[in-house]
Amino acid sequence: MTKSQFYTLPNLPYPYDGLSPFISEEQLRIHYNKHHQAYVNNTNALLEKLEKSRSQQLEIDIKSTLKELSFQLGGHILHSLFWTNLRPPKEKNQPQGKLDSALKKEFGSIEQFQKEFTQAASSVEGSGWAALSFSHAQRLMITQIEKHNVNLYPNFHLLMVLDVWEHAYYLDYKNDRTGFIQGFWRSVNWEEIEKRFQKITG
Repeated sequence: MTKSQFYTLPNLPYPYDGLSPFISEEQLRIHYNKHHQAYVNNTNALLEKLEKSRSQQLEIDIKSTLKELSFQLGGHILHSLFWTNLRPPKEKNQPQGKLDSALKKEFGSIEQFQKEFTQAASSVEGSGWAALSFSHAQRLMITQIEKHNVNLYPNFHLLMVLDVWEHAYYLDYKNDRTGFIQGFWRSVNWEEIEKRFQKITG
């Protein structure tokens, strides 16, 4: 195995039908096996291209190659995080513990946090993500990520992400991004996000 084959598609923490009706089995299979797998494949191909250029002293366009690598690897990292911050839907689904207290302190209430996060996800320009992050200033922040690698804040810890590319929901929701976001709240894996928050904050 070469260094360029380091990245692999992670296992899903639930069966393909495990997120229904929020995400159908067909939608999840395509998103995971086609889109996410493509980011893994393209990342490894770009790393192989870089290795080959070094070993064979080949001239390549470093700027465009690194820009493309940022996009492809960003897609892999964000999707890997996305799958693990989801769980089978349930009606009463609220954060608990330390994260619950931190969200209320930062946003005033869980309802206000969900309102702002929903607005962030709804208003991402083109394709991208909404994210809950923990900043180096020790504060929770909602951010937007365009594509996979634009508007990222250096040194912010990503706690929760929501994919609002059309490929995440088009089979189930057509062009209804708002309906997809509303369904997301019933499938947030707050236990996993709490673990991430505890690990970061100690």
